[in-house]
Amino acid sequence: MADVAINFNGRSYRFACGDNEVQRLEEIAKYLTGKLEALTREHGNIGDERLMLMAALVVADELFDARADVDELLQGPSDNTDSTEPAATRRTAFG
Repeated sequence: MADVAINFNGRSYRFACGDNEVQRLEEIAKYLTGKLEALTREHGNIGDERLMLMAALVVADELFDARADVDELLQGPSDNTDSTEPAATRRTAFG
């Protein structure tokens, strides 16, 4: 087991994970930190909880778009969308 320190929003958190999961955990933390920093630049310091919730919502929005894209690829284009435009560009909750 590996012990990984993740710095997020000015705090350090320790996580245990498998040795083969260290790089993935660090990449995910870096991605989420980037989202949080972008929201902070855009909205200022509006409170830790709100910023973290907004970051989680942005990432969940991306996940929903990606899942819709996969579903569309597996099922073929639907009649009510332009199949040349990826779902990620059609739907967005946060711009």
